[in-house]
Amino acid sequence: MSQPNETRNPWTTRSIETRYENPWIRVDHHDVLTPAGTVGMYGVVNFKNVAVGVVPMDANGNTWLVGQYRYPLGRYSWEICEGGGPIGADVLESAKRELHEELGMQAARWDKLFEMDLSNSVTNERAVVFVARELTMGTAHPEETEELAVRKIHLAQLYEEVCAGKHRDSMTVAAVLRLRLMHLEGTL
Repeated sequence: MSQPNETRNPWTTRSIETRYENPWIRVDHHDVLTPAGTVGMYGVVNFKNVAVGVVPMDANGNTWLVGQYRYPLGRYSWEICEGGGPIGADVLESAKRELHEELGMQAARWDKLFEMDLSNSVTNERAVVFVARELTMGTAHPEETEELAVRKIHLAQLYEEVCAGKHRDSMTVAAVLRLRLMHLEGTL
C-alpha cells in the first residue's frame, strides 16, 4: 500500500446549498464527486460555536458532574461541565463562563487537557477541554434551556463508571480517560 498524500483532498465539491440554519448550526447539502470519481452527496453540519468542557478538580481528587436531559438522545446524561463559545472567541473565557453558569465556580488555575473533533464524519464541531483547579464555590446561573443537577464524585470512582459504560458523552469519556492516563504517568 502506498503512503497517503495527507495534503490532497480527493473529493470534488460541485455545489453547496444551505438547507437549514439556526443560531447554533447550519446544515449544508453538498453535491460532490467521490474519491472514485462517482457522483455523490454529503450532508455537513457546521457548528457556529466551539464546544468547551471543564473538569473542575479539588485538592482531594473530587470533581463535579452536571446532569441533564439530552433532547437529541431522549435520555438523561451525567457529564462534565460543557457548553460552547463563538468561533473566534477565547475558548478559555468560554470555559470560565460555563463553569460559573453551570456550577457557580471560579478557578484560579486552568490547564488545557486536549482538543478533539466531535463526530467528524458529518460535522466540523471542535471541542477544547480544560481542567480547572483552586476552586472557589458560588451560585450557579444556568441558562433557561437548562434544568441541571450537580453531583460531586471522586475522579477514581468516575473512572470506574466510565469504564463500566455509565457515561457515554464523548467529552466526558475522553477527559476522564486522559486524566487517568495523566495520573498513571504522574503528570496530573
